[in-house]
Amino acid sequence: MWHYSRVLLWRALAFISLALGILGIPLPGLPTVPFILVSAWSAGKGWPALEQRLLTHPHLGPPILAWRQNGVVPRRAKYLATGMMLLSVLLLQLSAAPLLLKLLLPCFLMLVAVWLWRRHEHVTEDNNYDKAD
Repeated sequence: MWHYSRVLLWRALAFISLALGILGIPLPGLPTVPFILVSAWSAGKGWPALEQRLLTHPHLGPPILAWRQNGVVPRRAKYLATGMMLLSVLLLQLSAAPLLLKLLLPCFLMLVAVWLWRRHEHVTEDNNYDKAD
């Protein structure tokens, strides 16, 4: 029984992540690639057929494979993610959120941005990684 429940939970996470990733295509504030990565990862745990479809998809497959094989994050995705984080911090500062949240979230997002910008942007033919300039 536990195995069946685990499979259902992995499938639910895969489906919800995929749905959010697809919604992120037309919606500017919702990221696409991170949700697609989570969807492929969770599908690999409980829905192998969906994982295979994502990996072989002409548009979604390449970013998933680039991340899995080399930890690659394209520069465009870095710019978009950084812009969304900055917008989130700005909106948070203008909101009625608690002061602790207004102080801690920007620090956390700065750490995320540093981590993100330290990821490789692409792999050259001789397997040397190009990092952000």
